[in-house]
Amino acid sequence: MPLVSVIIPTYNRASVLSRAIRSVLVQTFRDFELIVVDDGSSDSTTDLLETFDGKLKALVQKNRGVSAARNLGIKRSTGALLAFLDSDDEWLPEKLARQTALFDGKDAHFVCHTNEIWLRNGQELPQKGIHLKQGGRFFSRALERCLISPSSVMISRTLIDRVGWFDEDLPAAEDYDLWLRITAFHEVDFVPERLVVKHGGRADQLSEVTPAIDRFRIRAILKIVENPALLCDYREAAVRELIRKCHIVASGCIKRGKKQEAETYFEMARKYQNGPP
Repeated sequence: MPLVSVIIPTYNRASVLSRAIRSVLVQTFRDFELIVVDDGSSDSTTDLLETFDGKLKALVQKNRGVSAARNLGIKRSTGALLAFLDSDDEWLPEKLARQTALFDGKDAHFVCHTNEIWLRNGQELPQKGIHLKQGGRFFSRALERCLISPSSVMISRTLIDRVGWFDEDLPAAEDYDLWLRITAFHEVDFVPERLVVKHGGRADQLSEVTPAIDRFRIRAILKIVENPALLCDYREAAVRELIRKCHIVASGCIKRGKKQEAETYFEMARKYQNGPP
């Protein structure tokens, strides 16, 4: 069995999928299997995958979303370590090598991410201080924004089985939800080299097509707040961020004329301001 299972979920991205696949196939670390999960594409994805016959395992499912696609890849994979790559991103050749070098084979709860290069429409974007990546324990920072990219992460099968797979009930912020469940209880290893290229600016990206994405981050925070094993300091930080995000979403609802929906979020904020119910 390979040490690493690489999982690429994809949906109607035949135009960029080849770039992602090739960036895996040129990795200097070779002990991996590559699984591409086609989430019900209607473009030429099937024909493209056939050109890589023998170099990857292609799985197909009805369109159920990125979480379900990643979870199918996990289910059908065999590696002790899992690495995910979004189909519109790419890796630099040393990505897997640098991460597996940190895995000693004994850390059952291994999780590691790397630094990234951000491109929008082919132009590199500067990263602000609030976006800087780090290792160690950073649950409080992870509450504020998604600091781990799915395309940069490597995680042991033991750990993801322990904390749970991607939440298929979340149409967006499913990665934010998983990182909260991990950073609340585990340290994260970090490779400072920029080994992932993230391509932004596509109209089909979840961040572009999902309005008020904080709605789903609120659902993720509610889940972690209700975990009885969460440290008190972490719970207080989660409640503060929950209240903040409720006000952000409520304000957006008011601007769109959805006063009843806004009141739902204001009421949730009031309940947690008075102590978690």
